[in-house]
Amino acid sequence: MTVDPATLDILHYPHPALRARAEPVAVVTDEVRCVASRMIELMRRAEGIGLAAPQVGLPWRLFVCHVPPMEGRSPDADPAGATHGPAVYVNPVLSNPAGPVEPADEGCLSIPDVVGRVLRPPIITISALDLEGRPFTRTAEGLLARCWQHECDHLDGVLILDRMAQMDRLRNRRLIRELERA
Repeated sequence: MTVDPATLDILHYPHPALRARAEPVAVVTDEVRCVASRMIELMRRAEGIGLAAPQVGLPWRLFVCHVPPMEGRSPDADPAGATHGPAVYVNPVLSNPAGPVEPADEGCLSIPDVVGRVLRPPIITISALDLEGRPFTRTAEGLLARCWQHECDHLDGVLILDRMAQMDRLRNRRLIRELERA
């Protein structure tokens, strides 16, 4: 399947691609790098901090994220060693959750205007490939750890609607119905 990155755009709930489990990327190619670049562009334009390939209609286990540096962020969180730019994660696998789960409000570029509290561990480790196909492992805490978990959920067809507190689902019921009717 050849992909024209210029045609990619963010899909909105309830698009079926958002519920499909993504497949591993066999090889990191120029096409994968171009798609990742387009995803970073879309994420920035939408003022988000993460975007997974299923959110642009691709069944790939890949996501991009950019969480600006802040207090409490692990110094080894960025695979390139930098703290200023977006990062790409190919075939990511999460491990070693640490700490008691914590609630925090989450939104999603594919579910506009819906925000709800989601429980997640505050610290997580990720192993993935970079854009050169090299493996890396990093650990993060706080917002970056939350972002990794949110984006990995997308790769498994899981949305914040599935994880948010029941009261938040009820509070967002009208917005969710409007998206389902659109």
